[in-house]
Parts: sequence; C-alpha cells; structure tokens
Amino acid sequence: MATDQNKPSSRSPKKAMNSSSLFGDLSKDEISSVANEYQQIYESGEEHRKETYQRYVNHYYDLVTGLFEFVWGRSFHFAPRRLGESLKSSKFRYQHFIADQMSLKPGMHILDVGCGIGAPMAELARYSGASFVGLNNNAYQIKRARQITQAEDIGSLCDFVHGDYMQIPEDNDCFDGAIAIESMQHAPDKTAAFREVFRVLRPGACFAGHDWCVTDFFDSQNAEHTRIIEDIEIGTALPKISTAAEICEAFCEAGFEVLDTCDLAHISGSDIPWYNIFQGRHFTLRNILITPTGRAVTKLVLRIGEKVRGVPKGTHKVTTFLGRAGNAFIEAGETGIFTPLYFFLVRKPHNPDS
Repeated sequence: MATDQNKPSSRSPKKAMNSSSLFGDLSKDEISSVANEYQQIYESGEEHRKETYQRYVNHYYDLVTGLFEFVWGRSFHFAPRRLGESLKSSKFRYQHFIADQMSLKPGMHILDVGCGIGAPMAELARYSGASFVGLNNNAYQIKRARQITQAEDIGSLCDFVHGDYMQIPEDNDCFDGAIAIESMQHAPDKTAAFREVFRVLRPGACFAGHDWCVTDFFDSQNAEHTRIIEDIEIGTALPKISTAAEICEAFCEAGFEVLDTCDLAHISGSDIPWYNIFQGRHFTLRNILITPTGRAVTKLVLRIGEKVRGVPKGTHKVTTFLGRAGNAFIEAGETGIFTPLYFFLVRKPHNPDS
C-alpha cells in the first residue's frame, strides 16, 4: 500500500440543506414532473423498467443525490459496522478492505463501475495509490464527483466518464481491475453488464465489490415478503432484486472465475445490523432524517411545505417513496430476506479464450 496516502481525508465541507442543493441541477418546475415519470415507470412493470432503465435510474439520482449526500455523506453505500464505530468510519474500513482484497497499488488502472459522486474511489485512490476511472450515467453525479475529487486534492488519480455500464465506452483489455460498490443492482441484465466489465479488463484482472440480493429466507409465494422487496425496488430504482445464485450464475456466464462470495451482513463479525440506522439507533444529527421519527416528521413538514409553496412541488412524493424503502429495509433486515452486502471477488482468466 502507498503508506503516505493511508489516512482518510478529514476534509468534508458541508452542504446547506436547501431545495437547490437537494435536487441538484433540476429546476423547481422539473422536480414534480421527474418524480411523476419516475413513479409511472416503476408502476409500468419490471419489463418496462428494464427497457427504460437509463431514464428510470437517471430520474432517481437526479431526485435523490443531494438528499443522500446530506444524510449519508458522500459514500452512498452500506458497510459492515462495529460497535462504537461511526457510519463514516465503517465505510472507510470497508473501502480499504476492497483495496486489500484486490491488492491495489500505485501504477494500477482501475474502473469504478457506477461510481456515484466519486467519494469511495477517491478514498481507494488515496489509500492505494492506484488510479481510477469512474463510470456513471448520471450527469449531475459526474459533475459532483469532479468537484469532490478536486477539492480532496486527489484529482490527479481520478478521472470520470459519463457513460452506461451496459455499453462501457472503453477499449478491450484496458483496466487492471474493476470495482462496483452497490451499483450493479440497477443493471437490467446482470450477465450483459458483467460481460462488459469482463471485456474491458486485462486477463488476470479482478472485479470486486458488493451487490444487493434476496436471501434464502425470501419466499416469493409470501405476499408480505414480496411487498417488502417491491417497496425497496420502488424506493431505490431497481428493475428486480436478484438472488445470490442468479448473481453467481451471471458472473460465470460472463466468463469470470468466481474467487469468493459471501454475505458480509451476516458473517463479517459486524456488531451493528446494516439496517440499524433506519431504526433510529446509533444515529447522528445528520442522518436523523432517515430514522422512523425523522421520516414521519419530514413527510409531514414537506406535505405542508408544498401546500404553502415553501418547497418545490414533488418533494413530498420523493420523500414518500424513499420512506417506503426505509421502512422496508427494516422489515427486510429483521426477517433476513434481503442483504445489501453480498460481497464478490471474481477474476478474468489469464487465458479467457481457452
């Protein structure tokens, strides 16, 4: 590891919570129409969500990125969390775990598949010294990612490409590795998405990260189980949540060697359940909005705010589907039917055509 870059950055300038920052580059007049179309796409069914995945997912992140940054910080992902450990620290520790699993080092050229606003890859670059290209289909997130990495003085190791991971705009065999931290769940076809990652990796290169999946406790004939998973899907812009077996099968069909897979939410020694933050325990003033009380109060305030035109029309709808997901996360965690921390480490064979 690059010993002079192992310390997480302490710089994290805060954004004010206002309508312009919460909804990124959307104008006040656009928020309602985008929220309405997002809901219409979801309600049109799984196949239509897959067919329109670019618009569907882009609408979602246009609507929620500012809010996520305010509540979650700059790393929009779960991580195994130890007792007494802050959410931010758990994310840094997990990001370093990914780097160690891939043996990242200076001189390596790594693709971040669905990079969000760039904070995880910035920390991975700082920690390992490897250089990264962040791929993201959302223009606003790419803009924020460039701003963040420049402000963090890590821009020399981080570049960004506005593009779709279903059709990666890069040459064959050009990366020494790839990561995907909670991004592949949006793929309309996992095998096709994994094949694209496979294509751009050099032989022998690894692909690591984690995905969301339903567990063996999920019963598709159980109406309550189905309702919980559907609430997660509508609140997080997913076409359909896969099973662990489906994810592994997709890796194999894409040509990868599966080196390791496991549910980090259950076997990592984590002391705090992944869904704990939504229950209102171990929270901070920043993420209080996603606790049960915070969600209820926020929903009420925004409903009133829309009526008196204090907040943009459509704001209440956004927080409603996010609230459904928050409640469903708790139910999914308590029943054990879902995990957001299905870790994978796969490799492109040294002789992929043999």
